[in-house]
Amino acid sequence: MKEEQSASRPVPEKTKSRWRTARYFVVPLLLLFSLLGGLIAGYVIVGKQGLAGVFEWKTWQHVIDLIFAP
Repeated sequence: MKEEQSASRPVPEKTKSRWRTARYFVVPLLLLFSLLGGLIAGYVIVGKQGLAGVFEWKTWQHVIDLIFAP
């Protein structure tokens, strides 16, 4: 068993750091795309509104007012 472990080469540190760096950029991008996709799907498909309304500030101000209304 030890012979098999010593025969396998360890992963170089440079490869590990590249993967770590890629994760710092890929994961936030995926989260951003998921957020935008969810906003668009909810507003256009479920709400049956136009796509341009998703990106208007007054739309989200109205939503905030509805949520935090006294």
